[in-house]
Amino acid sequence: MRLTAILAAGVFATAALAETPSPAPNPDNWDAVLQDANGETVYWNAWGGSPQTNDFIAWVGQRVKDEHGVTLKHVKLSDTADAVSRVIAEKSAGKTNGGAVDMIWINGANFAAMKDADLLFGPFAEALPNWKFVDADGKTVTTDFTVPTEGYESPWAMAQVVFIYDSETLPNPPKSAAALLDWAQANPGRFTFPQPPDFLGGTFLKQMLIELADDPSVLQSPAGANYADVTAPLWQWLDALTPSLWRQGRAFPQTGPRQLQLIDDGEIDLAISFSPGEASAAIANDLLPDTARTFVLDGGTLGNASFVAIPFNASAKAGAMVVADFLLSPEAQLRAQTPDILGYGTVLNMDALAASDRDAFAALDLGPATLSPAELGQALPEPHASWMTKIEQDWSTRYGAGN
Repeated sequence: MRLTAILAAGVFATAALAETPSPAPNPDNWDAVLQDANGETVYWNAWGGSPQTNDFIAWVGQRVKDEHGVTLKHVKLSDTADAVSRVIAEKSAGKTNGGAVDMIWINGANFAAMKDADLLFGPFAEALPNWKFVDADGKTVTTDFTVPTEGYESPWAMAQVVFIYDSETLPNPPKSAAALLDWAQANPGRFTFPQPPDFLGGTFLKQMLIELADDPSVLQSPAGANYADVTAPLWQWLDALTPSLWRQGRAFPQTGPRQLQLIDDGEIDLAISFSPGEASAAIANDLLPDTARTFVLDGGTLGNASFVAIPFNASAKAGAMVVADFLLSPEAQLRAQTPDILGYGTVLNMDALAASDRDAFAALDLGPATLSPAELGQALPEPHASWMTKIEQDWSTRYGAGN
């Protein structure tokens, strides 16, 4: 996810505040939150590049409308930074009430930038009634790319990098950076990745950097004077890989779903995904062949949580909290994990659920292409957000125009 729009906005707040902030709802008084939320319209700014995700958000909207009188509008984004930029512009103009963005699907550098600039409402997440079900100890739901969330964003899905491949055309997929380079050079044109700043493209670069860096532990601290030395092996590897990519690295798919279409069309054999259940969901929706499967690299793959956050000047803070709370409900989490719907990992602790809910999760068929938790292994921690920002910018300079 790029930060160009954020950086171009300049100073976060240059204008004198022209408004007096209205009283914010108290997350600890849930009855009052529900009362305030009834009748509100929540504009959820979220990625709109997947029909399955769009359908899930529409279902969430119907449920919160039926149960709480909240109207949910999906503002479909191609880049989260567009919503962040809008909040920045509103703060600079002194608009502290009635903001256009009520809730954002957010991660990483965008969250860090908003948190640092006091652009978020909260803390609220740990006051949500359904927080009691969250696996706060066993999953990465209280930090976001090394930045403590401190209740300013609420998790709703777990993700881990997997690679999707067609087992019929690629029976032995490459499971390391070195193996991937060797295979790509031996099979030119059969691999690509989404073009950064698409978040999957940036994720691919980070995944390779973790494996190729001499000391990946330095990635847990902000990028600084060590940036050039740490990333040098990545650029050397990409220089060797790029000519063997699909269309000789002169063009890249713009989104993750476009990668899957290329596999389904027989143009490539391998794609990156941040959803272990995406391949099974795509098979169920006739978007991938039945022979599609997934794997993780021998050294492990990146994992993180997806979050929602509420801007400081949101018009419908109470309604946004209601939506965030519903996303943590066993009902919503089970639906999100269902392979032919989303196939996302749950953020919930099974031991905290009622027996009937535990049984429902246990009975869920994860699909033919979904790895078990044991097969996924321990997820690798995300680097500090500053690494993603710098490597995306550097990649665009080096390769973005097909150089």
